[in-house]
Amino acid sequence: MLTIGQVAQCTGFSASTLRYYEDLGLVVPTARTTAGYRMYDGAALTRLGFIARAKRLGCSLQEIADLLDVWDGRQCAPVQRRLLDLVSEKIRATQHQIGELGAFAAQLRNAAARMTVPPVDGACGPGCACLAPEMAPAPADAPIACTLAPDELPTRRARWEAMLANGRTHASAPGGRLRIEFDEGIDVGELARLLDDEQRCCAFLTFALTIHARGVTLEVDAPHEAAAIVGALFGQLGQKPRARSSHALRPGEVVEPARDVVRAECDALDQVVRAIR
Repeated sequence: MLTIGQVAQCTGFSASTLRYYEDLGLVVPTARTTAGYRMYDGAALTRLGFIARAKRLGCSLQEIADLLDVWDGRQCAPVQRRLLDLVSEKIRATQHQIGELGAFAAQLRNAAARMTVPPVDGACGPGCACLAPEMAPAPADAPIACTLAPDELPTRRARWEAMLANGRTHASAPGGRLRIEFDEGIDVGELARLLDDEQRCCAFLTFALTIHARGVTLEVDAPHEAAAIVGALFGQLGQKPRARSSHALRPGEVVEPARDVVRAECDALDQVVRAIR
């Protein structure tokens, strides 16, 4: 049997945290001495180890309490299933956050690039970079060319093909833009990284990524002279991976996907899921 101080040293939980967990009913002393001191056995240490693991995986105290209710059934299988469900949900939430942060980072870079132009004469107003819309056209002097090295093209094309295979619909948008609708299963983190990479080599393209309850929407804007490039790159929606398409999307055309693909999971939490399984 261990005292609360010894348990604190073994587990990393402070004595005050252990007393708080006792108040919440997460872990209780195995016994008390005649003087009232808390004593803990090996089972309590194992329980605290599980609590620590759940906390590292981002579980809230309420989620941990629910897990411990299952834990008290003394059967591993239901605990493992419940923990897997929680971790899988956190993968989706984390992936969604990565996508939002990636989209925001791209938006910040886009804004920063636009604010390198000479300021207007006088107060801020229409035409000022400070008030430029989020989906503003690319700089007029941006060359209609891709600066990607030839040996990098196959990998970039394969990334786009895999991403576009997740598209739900593909249509022209107001102003000649291209709109692609993805369902909520899309790996928004990878999509945001791909857009960032594409923006770096194709400065004439402008992207707007919107994450909403129905899924994810991508809008692509480009000069009229770049229509062939846009058609070759984004006219593949609905094609199986590695299918080569030079078809430029016609105004109002909608293409349905041939198949769905399962999104990639966040690496760190994915390893946890494999371990649990």
